[in-house]
Amino acid sequence: MKFKKFLRILFNIFFWGFTAAIAGLAALVFIYGNDLPDYKNLATYAPPVATRLYASDGSLLIEYAEERRVFIDYDDMPQQLINAFVAAEDQNFWTHPGIDIQGIMRAATNNVMRMMGFNTRFSGASTITQQVAKNFFLSSERTMSRKIKEAILALRLERTFSKQHILTLYLNHIFLGARAYGVGSAALMYFNKPVSELSLAQCAFLASLPKAPNNRDHAIERRNYVLRRMVEEGYITQAQADVAAAEELNINSGFTAQMEEDFQYFAEEVRRQLLNALGREVLYNQGLYIKTTINPEMQRAAAAALAKELDAYNANHPDDPKLQGAIIAMNPHTGRVLAMTGGRSFSDSSFNRATQAYRQVGSTIKPFVYLAALERGYGPQTLLLDAPIVGIREDLSEWKPENYDKKFLGDVPLRLSLETSRNVPTVRLVQSIGEQEAIEAAQRFGVYPWDMKNINLSMALGSGETTLEKLVLGYSALINGGRHIDSRFVDYVADRYGRVMTEEEPELLTWSPDMQPPKIEYMSEPLSDPQSLYQMVSILQGAVERGTGKQARVPGHTIAGKTGTTNDVKDVWFVGFSKNLIAGVYLGYDTPKSLGRGAGSHMAARVFADFMRTALANEKNQPFSVPNGLTFMRVNRRSGVAASSDPSGTIITEAFKPGQAPNPAPSVKQSVSDAVVGGVF
Repeated sequence: MKFKKFLRILFNIFFWGFTAAIAGLAALVFIYGNDLPDYKNLATYAPPVATRLYASDGSLLIEYAEERRVFIDYDDMPQQLINAFVAAEDQNFWTHPGIDIQGIMRAATNNVMRMMGFNTRFSGASTITQQVAKNFFLSSERTMSRKIKEAILALRLERTFSKQHILTLYLNHIFLGARAYGVGSAALMYFNKPVSELSLAQCAFLASLPKAPNNRDHAIERRNYVLRRMVEEGYITQAQADVAAAEELNINSGFTAQMEEDFQYFAEEVRRQLLNALGREVLYNQGLYIKTTINPEMQRAAAAALAKELDAYNANHPDDPKLQGAIIAMNPHTGRVLAMTGGRSFSDSSFNRATQAYRQVGSTIKPFVYLAALERGYGPQTLLLDAPIVGIREDLSEWKPENYDKKFLGDVPLRLSLETSRNVPTVRLVQSIGEQEAIEAAQRFGVYPWDMKNINLSMALGSGETTLEKLVLGYSALINGGRHIDSRFVDYVADRYGRVMTEEEPELLTWSPDMQPPKIEYMSEPLSDPQSLYQMVSILQGAVERGTGKQARVPGHTIAGKTGTTNDVKDVWFVGFSKNLIAGVYLGYDTPKSLGRGAGSHMAARVFADFMRTALANEKNQPFSVPNGLTFMRVNRRSGVAASSDPSGTIITEAFKPGQAPNPAPSVKQSVSDAVVGGVF
């Protein structure tokens, strides 16, 4: 009787205890269950993924990301990697409903024994599903309410999603140290390989990271613990574990798409443009595939050529500030930037002297001044007077322009004046055609802005400021038919699913679905007539072959270009081109000061030539295109007289428009001249 009564009491205790537990659980669900976030959107979860920047040949340049992440589908994960995480984090993952009662009891027992002095490990009882619930929806605060919400969410996640989907969420979202989120990014970060190539030892190492992701002091010990757990769970044999335990980890110092120093100015310019066009969230978290225009071989050649000249100068001037410079190369017909370096070292200074530095352009402005004259009927052999001249400054003081060689040559053909970059004949030419007209040509080609104030003669001689990028774009129009183009750093952008962005992103150049380059559609009329443009290109070809740009010659190739030097040799320039490649070089101090004796535009021309020799090494020579309507005749370079009448000296082939002809015989020369130039500048 007493025994039956005891059983009845015991039954009542269990019954009412179980009922109380159910009631308590129901109360908790009622209290916390209605205030939980919507978890069903995890069915189509697309985590933040790093954007990757690629060169034109498909090589990876750099990643842009706030969290480094590479999304990996469950089917693409090696089984040993999955087994390692399950063994280390949640041994009953495949069987529990979201919370692990057996694990809770085991953890409680271990922790009590640990506190009593037994040699057992402190352990938690959160399942992988609970960690997904916490990581996606809850904070990391250590409170009972958070644990209850976590458990309820875990149960609901298990009822809604498959185990494989939950594990996919977990393995792509978990933080594994050094800004690496998910196993895909961690595999690249620590071992520079995709997850499919991970060894057993490397899988075990990644599975050891969730407990202490940034602590590598005990990396071997933690990896070996995971291997022992995998043996205990029957995932691997002891022999496999022993082999893996003997393997050296060889952890990288960190994978960040280690971009060469040579490419950093270009990559930063792309980042800046896309950040403005797309916004931070899209650029850093949407896993974009950005195909850029950069040609790696040309980029390395450009960086090496610039560094060679800068290092040589700086080595000879150790007590001065470091001379800086820039080079940019592009296709003059499309504006695709093939190489760009904005300084000697991006790590020392991220200021991009190709796109951000406004400097006086010096004589590189002269081709646009002379083009304005060609457009108004002047010919390449029109004589200009190279003789002393006096001008009046704005403060009424006298100004006597000089040539670089301090000499005066008398009457010189327009071609010879520009080929040798003579200042005095240029002053007379500007006065003849008008300061406004001379400046307008530079504005029309985008070198000078339209809103320039205080336009004067000095602007036509290069006292105005512009960037190397704008200058190169202006020169591009000389050989592309007079068409205005914009520089292009990006060929196309694709989202994480491979879909190419369309014209809805107006800042980005779009390609056709077959990945062929788009046809260039010009929205405006040509900036100048083709005959004047060709005459100018021909003169600039002469500047390289016979004039101030001799240092820019590239054997076996037709090259044209123009040097530029500002007052006191504070800035030196060279812009040159072949038929399908243009490059500009700038050298100067960040705080302008004279480069000193012996310095000059020949330094920039050398950089250009060094670059072009590599860039054109595998290209056939291509002469510049000749428009219809021109007549070619042989003339004396010094006098502009037909070679048949003046055969002495250098004889060249000149291009004449209809109505133009060689100069008359020397006895009846005519020139454009004035003894004193009026006007204020």
